[in-house]
Amino acid sequence: MAVEITWWGHATCTVEDSGVRLLTDPLFARRLAHLRRRRGAVPPPEAAVADVVLLSHLHSDHLHLPSLARLAPGTRLLVPRGSRRAVPGLARVAGLRGLRVTEVVPGEEVDVRDGVRVRAVSARHDGRRLPFGPHLAPALGYVVQGAARTYFAGDTGLFDTMAEEVGPVDVALLPVGGWGPYLGPGHLDAGRAARALAELAPAAAVPVHYGTYWPIGMDAVRPHEFHAPGEEFARRAGRLAPKVAVRVPDHGERVRLP
Repeated sequence: MAVEITWWGHATCTVEDSGVRLLTDPLFARRLAHLRRRRGAVPPPEAAVADVVLLSHLHSDHLHLPSLARLAPGTRLLVPRGSRRAVPGLARVAGLRGLRVTEVVPGEEVDVRDGVRVRAVSARHDGRRLPFGPHLAPALGYVVQGAARTYFAGDTGLFDTMAEEVGPVDVALLPVGGWGPYLGPGHLDAGRAARALAELAPAAAVPVHYGTYWPIGMDAVRPHEFHAPGEEFARRAGRLAPKVAVRVPDHGERVRLP
């Protein structure tokens, strides 16, 4: 079992398994609305090279249309069912760039190529495109099944059936923070992510979704929530899941797991 993970920042990772490149929630912006990229360079063009892109939910820091416009024609997108209806710009970008969009729901499995499959799983997160309005598409996580089984949690809170729905995995990419000084419901912080890790019991884990974007003008507000979650997750995981190898990569760093 061997898989390589490159963390580009926030929830954006390249997962390389059996010669297949999968990209999670691409966000290649220096600035997004009131958020500024405070750490890590904007990912290079090679970060947009992927066979399949996994989009977890509709929030604009996860489904970012300008970043999708950087993908090569023919790239396949897996998105929550209802995404095209909820985000009309998705169909427009896909049409202009020649992207292939497949909508999925929890439990649905998609063959990619070379024996690599992707299964959509549940997430507990309010993934509406706007802060208010109807729920038109569910928030998802994904399990990539190739030489390894890699769980990308997307954005989620801890829920009772997580380990059961996800199933056995070798690698877990878990969110441990956010883009502001306070996390609302439907998120994992370092402590809750460590509890999730203990239940999932993979061989290895990588913390994501922290230490990249922060609101403009709020650098001095609870800065530990920006800098500390990755190492805090590793520390807590050492107590709750001591058999799991936790890697905390720098932005743009590739790690081979387990």
